[in-house]
Amino acid sequence: MDYKIIINTTSDLPMDYIKENDLGLMKLSYIFGEEEYSGETGRELTEKVFYDRLRNGELPTTSQVNPDQAKRVIEENLNDSKNLLVLCFSSGLSGTYQSVKIAVDEILEERNDVNIIAIDSLAASLGEGLFVHKAVENKKNGMSFEENAKWLEDNKLNVVHCFTVDDLFHLYRGGRVKKGAAIVGSLINIKPILHVDNEGHLINLSTIRGRKKALKALVDYMGEHMGSWKDKNDIVFISHSDCEEDAKFVANEIKERFGIENFLINYIGPTIGSHTGCGTVALFFMGDVR
Repeated sequence: MDYKIIINTTSDLPMDYIKENDLGLMKLSYIFGEEEYSGETGRELTEKVFYDRLRNGELPTTSQVNPDQAKRVIEENLNDSKNLLVLCFSSGLSGTYQSVKIAVDEILEERNDVNIIAIDSLAASLGEGLFVHKAVENKKNGMSFEENAKWLEDNKLNVVHCFTVDDLFHLYRGGRVKKGAAIVGSLINIKPILHVDNEGHLINLSTIRGRKKALKALVDYMGEHMGSWKDKNDIVFISHSDCEEDAKFVANEIKERFGIENFLINYIGPTIGSHTGCGTVALFFMGDVR
């Protein structure tokens, strides 16, 4: 059975990858003042311009996909295939998955000639991207529509997220840390280490003093959590909010410590970057537990 995979922009995959693998794309929006980008408008900012505006003090807001938008994107992709696998941004961070479920239910009530499965990735940024990559590779390797969906459900909690931020302000603004902790942490160069838990929420794991120590702590976390997946991590994903050299530093540490040679490094997109700010480095790999 032929099928097509639809993803969200919050997977932060490069457009070349999306086009090469013929992936459908559901776009989440972000808003500066009165200007909406990326969603229904078709307007886009480059990542560089987006993060420069953050550095200049502009504070964007974000918007989830609503059921009507989700339905429109899904129906457009039904022109390519009657069987769709829709991989969604974590329900712990957005209502997009619920919107997709509403849209899917409506379409399945209206049509009996299509098969649509929506999966809550419980993942974000290139963690969601790694989840998508596994789906793409499974399909290339001949896995059927139903088999792929089952594999993804069975293994999604093996997609491990670990990240650090350079500035606590945006986490405070999003309710992730208290104001006092953000002020004190910034003054004494404290860098939090966070992950995404089994419910898809951001969780603070620990704090490290100093940027380089925090970046190395990400690699430490990887060493502690790969477990039985150690020899099956043929590629590691790293995303960053306009700090590519720090992302490359983490990749080099992984290469030296674990012998992994294959990496996908890309920007954290505006939807997630609006909540993390500049200077975030996030590491994603397969492991026994998150």
